[in-house]
Amino acid sequence: MELVLPYPPSVNHYWRHFRGRTLISRGGRAYRQQVMTQCQGMGGQPPRDGRLALAMDAFPPDRRRRDLDNIQKPVLDAMQHAGVYLDDSQIDLLITRRRQPDKPHGHLAVEIRDVPLHVCPLCKRPLTEEFSN
Repeated sequence: MELVLPYPPSVNHYWRHFRGRTLISRGGRAYRQQVMTQCQGMGGQPPRDGRLALAMDAFPPDRRRRDLDNIQKPVLDAMQHAGVYLDDSQIDLLITRRRQPDKPHGHLAVEIRDVPLHVCPLCKRPLTEEFSN
């Protein structure tokens, strides 16, 4: 499965603390809604329920310094909320690669594959049995 998603808010802006509770921020909820809308075009596929590998190419909105690990959690949670998979704990391999900005608002190219893998999610070359089990 391949998806093109909007660039997420940083995890630093995704959560808010209010009266001793941790909540998803207004921007985080808006991002979840954008991902749900984007995933509606999947044709009513049921959520994946096996072990998964997920590769993301991150095209930031600008050239500012950013930590790649700060975008992973909002994306994974939003895709779970949208019904792409049952739970993000299913992901056994997670690869995030920074790319050069190419659109004003940035985006993510996401590829989700079942494990065991038969091809490398980055270079698309066949994997040996050692890596596919």
